[in-house]
Amino acid sequence: MGDWLRELADARGTVVNLHPTRETMNRRAAVGRAARVREEAAAFERRWPAPPSHEDSVPSFTWSQLERQLADLADSPMKAAMARDLISGLRKMSQFKPPEMVLREILCTSWALLDEDFQPDMASEYPPEA
Repeated sequence: MGDWLRELADARGTVVNLHPTRETMNRRAAVGRAARVREEAAAFERRWPAPPSHEDSVPSFTWSQLERQLADLADSPMKAAMARDLISGLRKMSQFKPPEMVLREILCTSWALLDEDFQPDMASEYPPEA
């Protein structure tokens, strides 16, 4: 109970900023995104507990190898160019997620890039690479 009272007293002493700056708002948004990623990872781990450590591992490969293979498998130059940005985003977020969750996201990214019905028309954003 002592900790709860101490936290309450600390909270009472804080002043609520009714006019936050852009920097404060950006920090709050970043903290919110981080909290959502953390909760997603925790929910994933609850649903899919870690396997026993004696199981065989998948052979390792690099992010650039993954990107290269997805670009090669894509059915259009635009999708091949998108692979770079999608893998870059996945790579940045992977440090905050369990490995199996990263695998799932790689599979979902692959599925989207290989889906014949998915034909983005963002030619200006993703020009075909020469």
